[in-house]
Amino acid sequence: MGVKRCWVEISGADRAELESWVRAQSVPQALAMRARVVLGSAAGESVRALAARLGVTQVTVCLWRRRYRSAGLEGLRTRPRSGRKRRITAAKEQAVISATQRKPKAATHWSARRLAKVVGLSSATVHRIWQKYGLQPHRTETFKFSRDPQFDAKLADIVGLYLDPPERALVLCVDEKSQIQALNRTQPAFPMWPGLPARMTHDYTRHGTTSLFAALEVASGKVHGRRYRRHRHAEFIAFLESLAKRYPKLELHLICDNYGTHKHPAVKQWLAAHRRFHLHFTPTSASWLNLVERWFGLITSQAIRRGSFQSVAQLEQAIARFLADWNQHAQPFVWTKSARQIKRSIRHAKLIYET
Repeated sequence: MGVKRCWVEISGADRAELESWVRAQSVPQALAMRARVVLGSAAGESVRALAARLGVTQVTVCLWRRRYRSAGLEGLRTRPRSGRKRRITAAKEQAVISATQRKPKAATHWSARRLAKVVGLSSATVHRIWQKYGLQPHRTETFKFSRDPQFDAKLADIVGLYLDPPERALVLCVDEKSQIQALNRTQPAFPMWPGLPARMTHDYTRHGTTSLFAALEVASGKVHGRRYRRHRHAEFIAFLESLAKRYPKLELHLICDNYGTHKHPAVKQWLAAHRRFHLHFTPTSASWLNLVERWFGLITSQAIRRGSFQSVAQLEQAIARFLADWNQHAQPFVWTKSARQIKRSIRHAKLIYET
């Protein structure tokens, strides 16, 4: 039986392009192999010898020879595949979305399996549609609109302090984190392992509470803190005294919430005797305007919630360590939204809520 040869004629331009494919490192190896098939065929190599040299089958050699003869260089490129036809129509997806937004008859929210039975799809398909449109029926978030009649004025006042602070004055965000419990876990925590999170018992022993008074410097992010066992107007006045010593001669603008301690007659009397202290109150149900609340969230998650404390003194030591480390590497929280943007967002949220 004679040896089959694959004679292919190529132009000078095609040869130069094919040779560049073979040399280039960025060209896919499959395309470089097809270029070698065409160049070898043009050189007169037999199908068997060419297939053996390139490590492919003889069928592959003949395939790419035919592709080049019929379509030139474009015939050697990988053709886009159409893929499997879409089985779930846009109308069916919208039906799943609409059903998800309605409450089921005997439950508070849908599961993928429960909804799949209703819409006639698999639970995996329902889950993919939820992922595609960002639907998470198992999650909820809380909200509350402030009903303070002076909301707009207080909002503009506090945001103005953030975005355009007064000259030769210091803006402090002040609040108290009260009733911090010294909880001692009944068993030692299990450390984290690959594939397993750290684990701790759900039961604990209480060893008392403490309260943390904190003042966050808006300009620098540093925090001045004091710990007291009780949470009354007397402790608040003591904290104000500590601020007076820490920041002598400076005009101080304090952003506070509407807790009764801050408006106690004894506190008002102290403020009247210290004219350089100016209190600015957040609207009711709007503690999110006070930047120190963000810092309280950090110390809770990083130093308190997962801790185990055998005494209040041990808890206070952990708070002191976090406070010292924070001030050593402090960075300010940057307020970005204007009062107008905030009110626009609230109006938009209310429209969604009312509909």
